[in-house]
Amino acid sequence: MNIPAPVEIESVEPGSLAEQAGIKAGDRLVSINRKRVRDVIDLMVHGSDPELRIVVQRGAERISYPLQRGEDWRAPLGIGLKPMRVRTCGNKCLFCFVLQLPKGLRKPLYLKDEDYRFSFLYGNYITLTNLRREEKRRIVEQHLSPLYISVHATNHQVRRTLIGNETAPDILKELKYFAEHGIRMHTQIVLCPGYNDGKVLATTINDLYRLYPYVQSIAVVPVGLTAHRRKALAPVTRDDAEAALEMIHRFQHRFRRKHGEAIVFAADELYLKADMEIPPLKAYDELPQLENGVGMIALFQQQARRLKLPEIGTKQRFVTVTGTSFAPILSQFAERLNRHGFELDVVAVENEFFGRSVTVAGLLTGRDIMRTLSGTLRATDLLLIPDVMMREGDQVFLDDVTAQDVEDILGVRTVVIPSTPKGLVDSMVQAKESAKGK
Repeated sequence: MNIPAPVEIESVEPGSLAEQAGIKAGDRLVSINRKRVRDVIDLMVHGSDPELRIVVQRGAERISYPLQRGEDWRAPLGIGLKPMRVRTCGNKCLFCFVLQLPKGLRKPLYLKDEDYRFSFLYGNYITLTNLRREEKRRIVEQHLSPLYISVHATNHQVRRTLIGNETAPDILKELKYFAEHGIRMHTQIVLCPGYNDGKVLATTINDLYRLYPYVQSIAVVPVGLTAHRRKALAPVTRDDAEAALEMIHRFQHRFRRKHGEAIVFAADELYLKADMEIPPLKAYDELPQLENGVGMIALFQQQARRLKLPEIGTKQRFVTVTGTSFAPILSQFAERLNRHGFELDVVAVENEFFGRSVTVAGLLTGRDIMRTLSGTLRATDLLLIPDVMMREGDQVFLDDVTAQDVEDILGVRTVVIPSTPKGLVDSMVQAKESAKGK
């Protein structure tokens, strides 16, 4: 059996326990309290004891460091490990968004991750099709919970067809194994008309519900299709959305009567496709799948209603952009802002890059924004771009256009803002205060 090399320490925080002990960036972390460290999860699990013996490898030498946290038992070690190498997905899902991307984008966008560690750490969805026996044991032993799992269908053959993997294990057996060992799970169903709707959807929800409370939530999300898709897959129509919502609402009513919570939720996009009113925020319980587009609009609407607005009284015109599906909701908020002295225009941007059926703000590109706004702006306008459109921690769109590029080409000042009602208002107030000080 090949034992991988110890993981490299990329950084040591100044003044931390690790630095005080003598541990350095570039060392390789061998073990903590005689337990091998493979990644950041092992560091989190094994490095939480009050007394530690950490072994590192420095060149050919192995050095042992005793560490004691003392009274501050929560003090972090201050060790940053080299990023984990992501395990990739071998499935060929009919609806895989990565496989629907055009050529020429940044390489990371084509990465299909299927890594249980990233599911635990960041809420990434996995299909459980590449788990080795020792990894399943590790999940149980270290209680890596909750996990986020793409189910799509509990009918074995339907699921294999959807994920394009005829060797995929029976998902129900996998879920039952984790439930029996106390692992909590959040699950999703990507709704594909003609495959996993109707009776198949009802069966899937029922099967997952039988694993409650370990299956804590079920999200039903409409399939997202770009103009570059190669598979013949039908989009979710208004009738499809209405039928799915009717079923989901019946299940919610039943589950609420029995358990006091809904368990199964519809993505916001299903309500938009059905042209139905978004439920109030309380209908989403604790927002277990907010990052999956479930309850985002309800949260935005409640935050907007509760936000105390200042009387800004400025002649500055602000312009912001969003996807076509969210534009009506954002426009309603803009109307209220404008009654308080703001001057905010909301511009809906059609997604020509991925196709007009893609309507969410997070998949808009810099080129589409510039195309839409070209010739419509005044030099004195301030363009507000929601950060949800940008690469995380950066100011770069999916097509590698930067916020600075947009500013230079359109000839207006451009600011990236938080994608919340407060973020929008604060950005406009700050702009007014900044203008006053000049």
